Amino acid sequence: MEKIFKLAFIFVFVILISCKPEVQHIESDFKFAFLTDIHVQPERNAINGFKRAIDTVNKLNPDFVITGGDLIMDALEQNFERSDSLFKIFNETTDLLKMPVYNTLGNHEIFGWFNNEVDTLHEEYGKKMYEKRTGKKRYYAFNYGGWRFYIFDSVHQRDNSQYYGHIDAEQMKWLEEDLKHIGKSVPIAISTHIPLATVWTQLQYGAEQANFPGVVITNAKEVLKLFKDHNLKLVLQGHLHFYENIEANGIHFITAGAVSSKWWKGKNNGLEEGFLMVYVKGEEFEVDYIDYGWEVE
Repeated sequence: MEKIFKLAFIFVFVILISCKPEVQHIESDFKFAFLTDIHVQPERNAINGFKRAIDTVNKLNPDFVITGGDLIMDALEQNFERSDSLFKIFNETTDLLKMPVYNTLGNHEIFGWFNNEVDTLHEEYGKKMYEKRTGKKRYYAFNYGGWRFYIFDSVHQRDNSQYYGHIDAEQMKWLEEDLKHIGKSVPIAISTHIPLATVWTQLQYGAEQANFPGVVITNAKEVLKLFKDHNLKLVLQGHLHFYENIEANGIHFITAGAVSSKWWKGKNNGLEEGFLMVYVKGEEFEVDYIDYGWEVE
């Protein structure tokens, strides 16, 4: 009798397990590095500095790397030969990374905008050089560990004048359409070179000072509105060579310093050369600014 009871119990237990609804959960426990404002160049010992940063990244062994723009120094004002050589240096150096790399466009990757001697009909004029040399579109998205990552092109130009921060209509339409296919609870991260939100201007120039177009994405409110019913958790930013971590409405806006700090001339307002490590567990994350130990020689 006891044996029959045990068999019956096992049978019922198996039935209950098999009928249990499938649990939907987010994959967790991954980490990635965010390296912004590298400004690699043959001068100022920058190549060795960047290699030292890469060596530190490889030792930390993140699952992937996102770069935050201003990868080279620079293509805006330079001729083709100089710009070409800088992208070659960048590609050869980043090949040393042992994990996938997702690049973000910065203002310094845009070829010829500020050089009147560069033909606007050149096959690599403007952002075409960046797309060709990195193999990435100027904006795109990818998934990892249950998260959705958006890489923005935040650099635009009015009437051949100075660049300004902006997400153009093409990207806005793409983003709005893409979000229709993303679950409302899916955690989302963004990489943008020019910040969506920052207090840098107020700290530099005074509490009542407004941001200016070259420092912040001018249509940030409209961009963020698209995420209103979604689970935007993290915005990774560059451009300012400044570290800040602002939390507002459940979103962390992190301007992540600079690999080059003061353009390979030492600390920038006391901030060491460094990069960000992001440690993700489920929908939560922690960040750490890594000083990789380079010093001006």
